[in-house]
Amino acid sequence: MTPSAPRISVCICTYKRPRLLERLLDALREQETGGRFDYSIVVADNDALESAAPVVRGFAAASGIPTVYCVEPRRNIALTRNKAIQQATGDFIAFIDDDEFPTRTWLKTLFDACGEFAADGVLGPVKPHYEEPPPRWVVRGGFYDRPGYPTGFVIDWRKGRTGNVLLKRDVLIALDPPFRPEFLTGEDQDFFRRAIERGHAFVWCAEAVAYEAVPPLRWNRRFMLRRALLRGTISLLHPTVGARHVVRSFVAVPAYLAALPFALCAGQGAFMTCLVKLCDHTGRLLATCGIKPIDEAYVTE
Repeated sequence: MTPSAPRISVCICTYKRPRLLERLLDALREQETGGRFDYSIVVADNDALESAAPVVRGFAAASGIPTVYCVEPRRNIALTRNKAIQQATGDFIAFIDDDEFPTRTWLKTLFDACGEFAADGVLGPVKPHYEEPPPRWVVRGGFYDRPGYPTGFVIDWRKGRTGNVLLKRDVLIALDPPFRPEFLTGEDQDFFRRAIERGHAFVWCAEAVAYEAVPPLRWNRRFMLRRALLRGTISLLHPTVGARHVVRSFVAVPAYLAALPFALCAGQGAFMTCLVKLCDHTGRLLATCGIKPIDEAYVTE
């Protein structure tokens, strides 16, 4: 590394996705820096069996990019993110998910935007990459489409995500911990909420694109509904979710149940959209009663 150049640590949290992790690491090997910064990689494995170790060690030996491998054996995404941050040495910390892969100019585009807008962090879009042609209802339903914004747009905490982001290190270490382990999901929104309350500003960069792999498993209806149930169940952990949200779910469940026959007439996309929302609200109501329909920390199948 060049001593005088800014340093970026690219942090990846992974769990039993060695093939996708290998593709991501290969894409990171090709990042263009324009000589403006140096970068290293941290891979935090949330699998106690260290399933990612062979991929990471092989990459580190072949790439010449400084790479750190660490393990967080407790099944918790927030703890895994914090483990990655502990191992990161950069002035900036980037996060990208293990099932994503960036364009060649991804990191440079984020870095340039951070300076141009004098921001504390920059987020970019994550676009779906279907590994096989998906059913038309998946595309029409937009299940893997995410909202985008103009470059320079200042986000609020509800738009905060860590699937494609560059953050100043100081912003992360000022929060103790950066990501709170009581959040099984939504820990990134909680981070952005707390950071924005401290006066930090984060902007969008539409040109800093990453792609998310969407294999056939993810358009399996059971997978989609289980993930919605988990999302609804753990939504109660968020401090901004209160009694009014529970009341809203209490009203929404019968409403979506009544709407299902009509949604089915409108096509599979509309039907699954309705069913996913029904499961979101059902999960929240079950959690209110102390019932956990999904025991796992992650829905992987």
